[in-house]
Amino acid sequence: MRYIRRVFAPDDRSTRHSVHAVARRTEALVNALTGQGRYGPRGAGGGDGRDGADGPAPEEVARLLREHGESEPVTVAPADVAELRTAALALREVFAATGTDAAAAALNRLLARGTGPLRLTAHGGDSPWHPHLDRADDAPWGEWFLASSCLCLTVLLWERQRPPGGLCAAPGCGNVYLTLGSGVPRRYCSRRCATRERVAAHRRAKAPGGGRGGASRD
Repeated sequence: MRYIRRVFAPDDRSTRHSVHAVARRTEALVNALTGQGRYGPRGAGGGDGRDGADGPAPEEVARLLREHGESEPVTVAPADVAELRTAALALREVFAATGTDAAAAALNRLLARGTGPLRLTAHGGDSPWHPHLDRADDAPWGEWFLASSCLCLTVLLWERQRPPGGLCAAPGCGNVYLTLGSGVPRRYCSRRCATRERVAAHRRAKAPGGGRGGASRD
């Protein structure tokens, strides 16, 4: 089943199904399956994950699902990883969109292509009522991932009227990131990437004939 059973305190149940929680799971899985995340493929194709390995090992994906609240049994087969990776590559189009209109168009394409009718489910009482866009509670991993991710990213764009995320600007990274906060839009997936780019810009500026490197934000 693609849901989270009562494994946390009762007052934590709704939080586990919140838009932000699902969005963070989306970010982690997209990076693991296509980018340079904790379990991401590191083939010869470079940072965008499109031409490298076929994806992480099934047990690594299962571990990541558990980290984001999925309860046992979590069984992921190689075919499931392939379907999840296909969904993740499609979701990267939303993160790669330049501007709100482009992100909305990318989401509309995915909603039309890969989701079912909107419905509410409580999984027989094992979870709080929450919306689903997949066909059934036991839908395949790839369908569940695409549908739940489209739903949360759609709500984020709707609420904030800005893209729900972006692609890390650090060369060779390829990770996606969420824009959940306010203020200056992010450019990097992590402080590590932002710091590395600041150091690189500083070295370029100090080099003979180097220009000034602008400060970066994470």
